Amino acid sequence: MSKQLKKATFAGGCFWCMVKPFDTWDGIHSVISGYTGGDTINPSYEEVKHGNTGHVEAVEITYDPEVITYEEILTIYWRQIDPTDDGGQFHDRGDSYRTAIFYHDDEQKVLALQSRRELAESGKFKDPIVTEIRPASTFYPAEEEHQDFHKKNKAYYQEDRAKSGRDDFIKNVWGEQV
Repeated sequence: MSKQLKKATFAGGCFWCMVKPFDTWDGIHSVISGYTGGDTINPSYEEVKHGNTGHVEAVEITYDPEVITYEEILTIYWRQIDPTDDGGQFHDRGDSYRTAIFYHDDEQKVLALQSRRELAESGKFKDPIVTEIRPASTFYPAEEEHQDFHKKNKAYYQEDRAKSGRDDFIKNVWGEQV
C-alpha cells in the first residue's frame, strides 16, 4: 500500500448512484457522499436538494495511486454519467445534480481536461460534453443516512436506480451491464 493516499472528487447526479461503481475497485479506500462547489457552510441534504446552496451532490474518493490510477478512476467516472446533460442526471434534475470533476492538484486538472477532450473527440456523443472541471473546494460529508446507501437500503437503492434510467443509458452508450 502506498504511503500517500490521494483524493478524487466527482459530481455525477445523485450521490447514492455514484458510490457503488467506485466502491468495488482495488485501491479504493473510501467513497464518501457529500456536497461541494457552493458557498453554504455545512449544508444539509434538503438545502442542497432544493438548489439554494450552489453545491452539487458529489463523492469524495480516497485511493491508493500505486494500486489504481487517477486515469482509471476517470474512466470509471465517465461511464457512470451522461456528460452531455447540463440540467442534472437522469431523473434527478436541477443544478445540484449537475456533473463536475473537482481536481485536487495540477496533475489531476491536466488528466481531467485530457480525458474530457478525448471523450469529446471519440464520437461517442453527438452533443457537446458539458461536464465542468473545477478546482476542489471544501467537501462536506452528507448526513450518515446517505453514506453507503446502496448497502444500508439495498431494495430502495435498486428500485430508485432502476427507475432513474442510468443503467439503461450506460448499457446503451457503453454496451456494458451495470
